[in-house]
Amino acid sequence: MSPTSSPSSAESDEDHEASSKASNRRVANASTLMMVAVLLSRVLGLVRDRVIAAKFGQGFETDAYNAAFTVPDLLSYVIAGGAISSAVVPVFTEYMKAGRNKEAWRIFSVVAIIVTWVVTGFIIIGEIFAWPLVARLNPGPVFAPHIPQSVFLTRILLPAQLFFFLGGLMMGVMQIKGVFFGQMIGPVVYNLGIIMGGTVLIHFAPANNRIVVLCWGAVIGAFIGNIVIQWALIRKIGGYFVARSVKTLLAYPGVKDGAKQVWRMMLPILLGVALPQIAAITNKYYASFLTAGAQSALMNANRMMQVPLGVFGQATAIAIFPTMAAHYADRNIKALRSTTNYGLRFIFFLTVPASALMFVLALPIVQLLLQSGKYGADDAYRASEALKFYAIGIFAWSGQSILSRTFYSLKNTKVPTVVGTLATLMFLPMNRPLMHLMGYRGLALATTIASAMNMFALLWLVRMRLRGIEGGRLAKSSARIAAASLAAAGVARLVYRAMWATMNHKTHVFLHAAEILTVCLSVGVVVYLAVGFVLRMEELSVISDLVGKIRARVGR
Repeated sequence: MSPTSSPSSAESDEDHEASSKASNRRVANASTLMMVAVLLSRVLGLVRDRVIAAKFGQGFETDAYNAAFTVPDLLSYVIAGGAISSAVVPVFTEYMKAGRNKEAWRIFSVVAIIVTWVVTGFIIIGEIFAWPLVARLNPGPVFAPHIPQSVFLTRILLPAQLFFFLGGLMMGVMQIKGVFFGQMIGPVVYNLGIIMGGTVLIHFAPANNRIVVLCWGAVIGAFIGNIVIQWALIRKIGGYFVARSVKTLLAYPGVKDGAKQVWRMMLPILLGVALPQIAAITNKYYASFLTAGAQSALMNANRMMQVPLGVFGQATAIAIFPTMAAHYADRNIKALRSTTNYGLRFIFFLTVPASALMFVLALPIVQLLLQSGKYGADDAYRASEALKFYAIGIFAWSGQSILSRTFYSLKNTKVPTVVGTLATLMFLPMNRPLMHLMGYRGLALATTIASAMNMFALLWLVRMRLRGIEGGRLAKSSARIAAASLAAAGVARLVYRAMWATMNHKTHVFLHAAEILTVCLSVGVVVYLAVGFVLRMEELSVISDLVGKIRARVGR
């Protein structure tokens, strides 16, 4: 360090450190809020799954219901639902920071109109060609007799996709304003709609197709949660829709350039093949060749894996994105690099132990959440085996959600799209051999392997793009987290086996599973935190800060 540069460098480092800590606190606070919201949504999702399992079990009827979501999921994949918020947030942030509010809401209106046109067109095509699409996406001979029922359910579900796309656009805009309530309440209302279908509407359902009420409940929940509530929130933050033709809106100064930026960012995602969207569709495709209930076992396991993934991974990614976009709008790459590093460490700190404990305790988790009524012990075992192999990949899915948003904040959607496409192209041929080797478990494992490949490729490319990502700090943190997670899982496994040997599992399945999970998870968390304290994990400061805030609020 030269004498002349020393004072300014030290001052710059101190300013950066203070700014970084303030940014990390904002991210942690927003992430905590989103975690609580997503947890509520996921808990309701588990209640929904328990209602479905108790009423319909895990057989051909639930396979037909799960298969009915394949065409709507394919529609979401083809027109890249997630691309909307990913493209709008950076552009909207830039306009808002420049004080160009009117232009920003006109751009919002242009995007909303075009999205409505495009999605409605695809929904009509899906309604017309529902039969060949469902048959093609579920080609197994065992499933063939259930195609008519699945087609009927598909046609009910398809219009809900328009609600999801417009809701996603409104949620993305509200994130910029620091309003996450819309993102919190939308999935909650959607799950409540399905629960209402399974508990209330089922009494009015035809005897030969009772499961149809779940689909009507899903459509009602999607409309209220993604249109009615989101629009009310948009109005509350001062937002509005400009009721003009697209041609008129584009004639306003600055609107055409902003709209072009949005579509330029969306186009690579639309043309790419994204792993998250295609994985579930592919799993269902191959599972249709297996025995009855294989699709349902995979979907049940996947939804359980989505609980920690959503609560920790997706919540943090949603919360961190506006901060990343703001850093790039200020052209502060150093802050962006630091925020990305913190986001990864924070996510790994939460998801790696969650993966390890979910792998060890997969069976009692399924027993607690699903085993009742028509859902028996064999059903629980099959779903738990799939859950183990999905759970291994939670850290990878979470990490790639952070890394993708780093690129989106840079207004670069090409790199995540190309990487996701390559990972998907490698994922597709893995399914058949792994299915022959391990059955439905192999389909879950193929998904996990592909997600890990995707994440590590993005990590390397982010490091190249930002010219570093504080890799040494990330590697040390990851090693400590892995060691503490293995210790926690090992002790939880020993306690689990000791408790299992003393229980009569033919009765009181729910109570036994609850007892095992309460004890084993408590022990696992204590071991994880204790080992983390011994290894001096710096991420533990997040917990101490949160505890301090809770104590202060309780004191007030």
